Amino acid sequence: MKHLIIFCLSLFAASVLFAQPKTKKTVYIIIDGIPADVIEKVNPVHMNEIAKAGGYAHAMVGGEKNGYSQTPTISAVGYNSILTGTWVNKHNVWDNDIQDPNYNYKSIFRILKENNPEKKIGIFSSWTDNRTRLVGDDLAATGNIHFDYKFDGLELDTVNYPHDKESAYMHNIDTKVAEVAASSIKTNAPDLSWVYLEYTDDMGHKYGDSPQFYKAIKYADDYVGQIWQAIQYREKNFNEDWLIIITTDHGRTAETGKGHGGQSDRERAGWIFTNAKNLNGYFKNNQASIVDIFPTIARFMNLQIPLETAREVDGVPLIGALSLTNAAAQYKDGIITIGWQAKAKAGSVKIWASATNNYKEGGEDKFELLKTVPLADKKATLNVKDMPSAFYKLFLQGPDNNLNHWVILNNKTADKTN
Repeated sequence: MKHLIIFCLSLFAASVLFAQPKTKKTVYIIIDGIPADVIEKVNPVHMNEIAKAGGYAHAMVGGEKNGYSQTPTISAVGYNSILTGTWVNKHNVWDNDIQDPNYNYKSIFRILKENNPEKKIGIFSSWTDNRTRLVGDDLAATGNIHFDYKFDGLELDTVNYPHDKESAYMHNIDTKVAEVAASSIKTNAPDLSWVYLEYTDDMGHKYGDSPQFYKAIKYADDYVGQIWQAIQYREKNFNEDWLIIITTDHGRTAETGKGHGGQSDRERAGWIFTNAKNLNGYFKNNQASIVDIFPTIARFMNLQIPLETAREVDGVPLIGALSLTNAAAQYKDGIITIGWQAKAKAGSVKIWASATNNYKEGGEDKFELLKTVPLADKKATLNVKDMPSAFYKLFLQGPDNNLNHWVILNNKTADKTN
């Protein structure tokens, strides 16, 4: 009888535990420098397994080509676009030197910590700058954000990882990074983690489109498999719901595959594998970009993005309902014509405008509501003759998501305009 009572109490405790809402947790992985055509050619086993639970899609890098948000297809630039959900005209990381990142555009880690200070964050990376300079670990400018779990800097350890011409040391570092990341996810389960793998880009630079490059991608896929196993362990044994997103920071040149940094189609051709449920048509129709990862994580984890930050985010969530996407605008004689793609028939769009860009300096922009129109109209005309400026920041509020768009006159850059 005693054993029966204990058994029943155990069943009751388990039922109470799993009746509670599952804790949302996310890990995103950046595998450096792989264009979409190559990841599809290699046909990665573990990433494909993840996609069966969610999906796979192309994801543009590089911002709006020939537009104000055009972004170099360079590693650190791409990392920061993913971190902040903004293009380079905002986050200000133009190359791998990371000279002056604009921390006013908050990282997804900072948004998480501001929503829930008790949540834990982790980073597992071959490049210390990802933590110290991009996210800004322990910097006053980033609100003194602090990683609870961190593993990086092995590229500086030339004793255990002596640098060699074939970059075998970087393969060994990636192996260790993935091992520690998987172990930490399994045992510590950070609420939000970033895993960064570099070896693929090294092989791309050295050999271009080659067996060596393809082999490096298969190594990376094996590392993803280790992390995926750790996630599955957590979901099986704990009351947790995990999102995993695997992506790349840039593609490669078409000629040899050795270079990147420009705006060719192949250099801009990124991709996403994810286990996310409720992927929307924007994702499924290959309209995504890497700045969509930020709002996707925020929506999955039920994070509240402050209005002043939401006005600046360039991406849209890849899960759940969308109202509008792909804003575009033209200016003529004091009239702005703004258009969008309507993803729903019902509802309205509030269109706000500001003629300042104080946000980039940590200040506040005053937005004026110019018009409210039916979502299905897909466009609106805005009279801005009473607010003359060479720069306008537009913010479109729909029932399910927001968009922002800049109007810059005379091809001036935002820095010159403000």
